[in-house]
Amino acid sequence: MTVDTVDVDVAEPVSAPAGTKEVRRLDRVIIRFAGDSGDGMQLTGDRFTSETASFGNDLSTLPNFPAEIRAPAGTLPGVSSFQLHFADHDILTPGDAPDVLVAMNPAALKANLADVPRGGEIIVNTDEFAKRAMAKVGWTASPLEDGTLEGYRVHPVPLTTLTIEALKDFGLSRKEAERSKNMFALGLLSWMYHRPTEGTESFLRRKFAKRPQIAEANITAFRAGWNFGETTEDFAVSYEVAPAAAAFPTGTYRNMSGNLALSLGLVAASVRADLPLYLGSYPITPASDILHELSKHKNFGVRTFQAEDEIAGIGAALGAAFGGALAVTTTSGPGVALKSETIGLAVSLELPLIIVDIQRGGPSTGLPTKTEQADLLQAMYGRNGEAPVPVIAPQTPGDCFDAALEAARIALTYRTPVFLLSDGYLANGSEPWRIPETQELPDLRTEFATGPNHTLADGVEVFWPYKRDPHTLARPWAVPGTPGLEHRIGGIEKQDGTGNISYDPANHEHMVRTRQAKIDQLTVPDLTVDDPDGTAKVLVLGWGSTYGPITAAVRRLRRDGTSIAQAHLRHLNPFPPNLATVLAQYERVVIPEMNLGQLATLIRARYLTPAHSHTQVNGMPFKAAQLAAALKEHTDDC
Repeated sequence: MTVDTVDVDVAEPVSAPAGTKEVRRLDRVIIRFAGDSGDGMQLTGDRFTSETASFGNDLSTLPNFPAEIRAPAGTLPGVSSFQLHFADHDILTPGDAPDVLVAMNPAALKANLADVPRGGEIIVNTDEFAKRAMAKVGWTASPLEDGTLEGYRVHPVPLTTLTIEALKDFGLSRKEAERSKNMFALGLLSWMYHRPTEGTESFLRRKFAKRPQIAEANITAFRAGWNFGETTEDFAVSYEVAPAAAAFPTGTYRNMSGNLALSLGLVAASVRADLPLYLGSYPITPASDILHELSKHKNFGVRTFQAEDEIAGIGAALGAAFGGALAVTTTSGPGVALKSETIGLAVSLELPLIIVDIQRGGPSTGLPTKTEQADLLQAMYGRNGEAPVPVIAPQTPGDCFDAALEAARIALTYRTPVFLLSDGYLANGSEPWRIPETQELPDLRTEFATGPNHTLADGVEVFWPYKRDPHTLARPWAVPGTPGLEHRIGGIEKQDGTGNISYDPANHEHMVRTRQAKIDQLTVPDLTVDDPDGTAKVLVLGWGSTYGPITAAVRRLRRDGTSIAQAHLRHLNPFPPNLATVLAQYERVVIPEMNLGQLATLIRARYLTPAHSHTQVNGMPFKAAQLAAALKEHTDDC
C-alpha cells in the first residue's frame, strides 16, 4: 500500500478544471474498479485511495481479489475489484453499492452489474467486448447493445485503443502498451473527481526507477486519461467532494491499511517496551503483509524469521520470548490449528507471546482472500487441556495499531500469550489514520528478574521461576544466561513456586486455576455504550470488523427516529467487567457476526442472556442497509 501524509487542517479543495464543463458538488461517492486479475485494479484503487487521503477526504476501502495467483483471464472467477467510498464527512464502511463502476472487460461487468443501482454510472472498456470474451461469461450478444444496460448512465470508452495511441511514440509492443490502460482509467477518474495527480506521478517514477521508459509511459497514459475526460463530450460533468476536515481532529494523517497499522503498532510496542521485536512466521494469506512490512524495520531492532512451516514459526517466536524479546507470530485460521500445541506450551511456560490471527473464510483452505470472523471459538478453546488465553480484536484498519499495543501490554504485564483477532476486511481495507505523538503511547517497559526472589526456611536465598506477582499473578521473566536464575522449561506441569516437574494432583489443580485466575483478573476497561437518549430497548453488540457496518446501520435507524443502543467489544477474553450490567439493561440484545453466532454462543453461556444472532458467512462484510433492515425488525418487536 502506498502511503501519503497530509495535514488535515490545511487541506484545500483542488480547483475545478479549466473550461466550460459543469462541476457538481457531492458529499460522498462510491467507486468500484473491476477487471481481470492482471489488469492492475488493486494498484489503481490504491493510487486513487492515496490521492483521496492526501486531499483530506474520509474514506474506506474494500479490495476484493481471487485466491489464485493468476485466475483464467476473462473469466468470472478471475475478476478483481477495488471499491472506495470517500466523503466530506465521517464514514464507516466502503459502501453498499457503487455509484460508479469501471469495468475493464465483460467478466468485470457481469460480476459487478447486480451491485450497481439503477441510475449509476458505468464506464466500460469497449475494446474488450469481442465475441470470444463475451462467450467466456455466457453472453451471446453484447450487453452494450441489447438493452442490458438500460437505466444506467453508460460511458463506452475504448480504453485499450486510447492507451496504445497515447503511447505510440514509446516504441512499446502492443502487449506492453496495453498494460498501462489501468493508468488511463485512473487518469480519467482523477479528472472526474478532481483528485491530485502529483503523488501518482511521483509514485510511478519511484516504482519504475530502474525502467524510466516504463515509468514515463505510465505517466503519459495517466495524463492521457485526464485529458480525455477534459476534452471528450461524453463526460459533460465532473464532481467535487470537499475535504472532511470537520470529521477529524487536527493532526497529521496518513492512509492506513489494517496490516500496515498492526505492523507499525508492533514496532511502536517494542520501542515503548524497550525490547527487541521478533517475528517468527510462515507466509499465509491474508497475514503475509505483516511479515513483509516488519522485515523493512531492522533499524528499530526488528528481527523477522520466515520459517519452513507454521509450527517452526511459532516455535522460534516462543524461543525468542524465553530469550527476552517481544515475540510475535502471525497467521490465519489454518495456521492457528497447526500452532495450537505450541500456544498451549506458551500458556504452561507463562511467557509473553502475541499470536496474530488475520481471519479468513474457512474451513480448511476455504476462501483465502475473503473475510470472516469464524476463529473466535478457536482462539478461546482451540487447545488441549485448560489453556486460557486473552483475546482482543480491533474494530477498524487504523485501530489495528492500538490493538497491537494493547496485546503487547497484556502479554508483557501478565506473562501470557495473547490472541489478536483481525480479519481480511480490516487487513486489506484502509482509512485515514492520525499519527499519534510519542507521549500518547503507553509505557510498556517491564523488568526482568535479576536475582533471588525467595528465601527458604533455612535462610538460603533462591530463585523461584513460578513465584508470582500478587497483583497480576505473573511469574518473573528470567532471561537465559543470567547467573543464578537457571530454571526448567517444558510442557510438563510445574510445581508452583519452584518450577520443578510435578505430577501432584493438588498442585495441577492449583496451577490450572491460577492460570485461569490470571486471565480472569486482567485489567480491561469497562464497555462503553452508545445510547444517546437512554430509552433504547434494543442493544446491538458487536466485535471486530463489524464495527463499521453496525455503526452505519445504527446511524441510519436513528436518522429515521428509531431508538437503538450500540456497544462494541475489544476484549473478548476476559469480557469487560461491566458487561453483565450492560446486558441486563436492555430487553433484547442482537449480535451481528460474520460467522454462525460464536460470540452469541459465549454471551448466552456466560450471562444466560437470550442473545439474538444475525449472521453472514459469504466472505464479504455486512452491508449497512441490509443490516439496518434486520435491526429494525428487532426494534419493531420490542
